[in-house]
Amino acid sequence: MHSTLLRRWAGLGAVLCLSLIALDTLAQTPAAAPTNLIERGRYLATAGDCIACHTAPGGAAMAGGLAIATPLGAIYSTNITPSQTMGIGHYTLEQFTAALRHGRRADGAHLYPAMPYTAYAKVTDEDMAALYAYFMQGVKPVDSAPPATALPFPFNIRASMAAWNTLFHDPTPFRGSAQQPPEWNRGAYLVQGLAHCSTCHTPRNTFMAENMKRALGGGEVGPWHAPNISSDPQSGIGQWSAEELVRYLRVGHAAGKDTAAGPMAEAVDHSLSQLTDADLHAMAAYLKTTAPVADTAAQQPAFSWGKASDQLASIRGVALPKDLGTMTGPQLYDAYCASCHQAQAQGSFDGKLPALFHNSTLGRNSTNNLVLAILQGVPRHGRDTIMPAFARELSDPQIATLGNYLLKEYGNPNAQVTERQVAQLRGNAQDHKLLLLARVGLAAGALVVLLFLGWAVSRSRGRRSGGPR
Repeated sequence: MHSTLLRRWAGLGAVLCLSLIALDTLAQTPAAAPTNLIERGRYLATAGDCIACHTAPGGAAMAGGLAIATPLGAIYSTNITPSQTMGIGHYTLEQFTAALRHGRRADGAHLYPAMPYTAYAKVTDEDMAALYAYFMQGVKPVDSAPPATALPFPFNIRASMAAWNTLFHDPTPFRGSAQQPPEWNRGAYLVQGLAHCSTCHTPRNTFMAENMKRALGGGEVGPWHAPNISSDPQSGIGQWSAEELVRYLRVGHAAGKDTAAGPMAEAVDHSLSQLTDADLHAMAAYLKTTAPVADTAAQQPAFSWGKASDQLASIRGVALPKDLGTMTGPQLYDAYCASCHQAQAQGSFDGKLPALFHNSTLGRNSTNNLVLAILQGVPRHGRDTIMPAFARELSDPQIATLGNYLLKEYGNPNAQVTERQVAQLRGNAQDHKLLLLARVGLAAGALVVLLFLGWAVSRSRGRRSGGPR
């Protein structure tokens, strides 16, 4: 009798435990969202290019682990799949919003602004809910942990981001302008928010915050140069037509203007190419009206340099040197470039391979993108590779010689490629100037805080002692 009763109580206890576990699981699992809300969130996540940073090479989508190069060191992207253990599956909508708008994780720790929450803060509450629905119910959960980010002192202290946010972050969602048409407001919302254009195309100050006095005036993305995309006619895109901008955003190429490579090519392939025609036109309309940011070093628009020409006469009948490292620029061009870009650098006959003159990559003062395109090629995701990589075929002296020949013959003759530059870019060496500036900036900020505290303590003591006030 007693054993039967005990078994019944034990069975009832097991049922209650299982019921509580089920209730807890249900409490943590968001209610099923309408399909149209999830699909809207998918589109918004595409506009935000989330997959590009949160997917490591060969890794699962959104599972993190990509090493994002910064002047301070590598920052590894996090797992943003709905995994309950390794991802964001346990996040509530409020916690999800706090991460995107305030740069704060569910555990209260601060995110680094390599995650562009400074731009995502512009996302409206309605779009935030759609994004949440997509990430919780439209993304496959992956139970894997990416490497931990370990920046050098003092940048490894995440709590310091609280002060940084106070100084440099505006968490206010986007507010449209009643003086502008709907298309302009839509473009401003995308450019300032989800597309986070300023994150790459705006220079950083000593504290690694965007210098909004030169918004969209050009910045650095690891070793790549993100050019000026303000409306300035000399330094920016002021002389681009809206249709040229739309075509560039859609396919990564605008004839006579520029061809995307590196991070911009990734943004085109993963994000911009999948936006609606209306949204691309809205972005172009807004960019054409942004405040112009001039670069005094820009003598003329980057796309305006060069013309069709060749130096075949200088190499005709001339044997290659025994030391191939001493090949001339025309010899290197003829051997490695002419088969695709044609003898006079006019590009392929079908227009798929660009001309090298009237090409912004060769017209800018910064030549990093030119060198990186030669070293790494221009691979495209889901598209044909535009240019193969020559890192294995060409030495540092050869790339410097070829780069300078291309600049003098088809681009900005005042720009230059050096062997040291090629060696640094080949080895992915980071320029430590920004790191030094950041540390100096933090030291200066700390000094100001200490001086203020010292002044406040001294003033307090003076008051207690009845001294001058």
